[in-house]
Amino acid sequence: MGKLDGKVAFITGAASGMGQAQAELFAKEGAKVIAADLNFEGVTRVTENLASQNLDVFGVEIDVGNLDSVKAAVKAGLDKYGKIDILSNTAGILDAYAPTLETSEELWDRIMNVNLKGVYRVTNQVLPQMIERGKGTVINIASIAAFVAGGGGAAYTAAKHGIAGYTKQLSFDYGHKGIKVNAIAPGAIETGMTKQIFEEGSAEVMEAVNSVPAGRYGQPEEVAQLALFLASEDSDFIHGAIMPIDGGWLVK
Repeated sequence: MGKLDGKVAFITGAASGMGQAQAELFAKEGAKVIAADLNFEGVTRVTENLASQNLDVFGVEIDVGNLDSVKAAVKAGLDKYGKIDILSNTAGILDAYAPTLETSEELWDRIMNVNLKGVYRVTNQVLPQMIERGKGTVINIASIAAFVAGGGGAAYTAAKHGIAGYTKQLSFDYGHKGIKVNAIAPGAIETGMTKQIFEEGSAEVMEAVNSVPAGRYGQPEEVAQLALFLASEDSDFIHGAIMPIDGGWLVK
């Protein structure tokens, strides 16, 4: 018996990194997984690999920065499985640690549109059918940049602070309707998106990464394990939490 038997999970950013790790773990724990990403070639690779293990997965293309794309992807998932029990808003982009004077309005708008408004868009398309059934789980991937400076640039940090606030308000508004909402705040996790930054990062950034008590980067599979806990019934009394998984970054 898997921890997610009978559940359907919709995961954005599922073509790589933390989203892929969640898709793989959730499927192995019994969930039917809708793997969504702008990189449909990557999603196809992930879903074909899982299908070869006799796991029930379905890939869809999604641009969380575009409402029509979000509507189409969610509809495709609902048409396939009839419901969505678990939503993991994992898709996101980085801003190369740009301070505000190096952040153009174009960059600011792009980061906000994907990292914050994208979470709002997907949630609003998935949430109504959860409320109708009286049960559902939303997991938002935030960042340590939801708590402190230095985990990203001006736009990224502002967006991740926004995700923390949005998570709390979702929990406040819909918890009594059976919706469990929490966020995960990863620290330095080694993914395709962050690897180049770690390799080419400034001395200040790398000093911060290397000085965490754990003494290493985190791995996407570790984030997926926390997401599994939040997606399962094991965490049913946890609502509105922003849970760090950062190797101790925030103790400083």
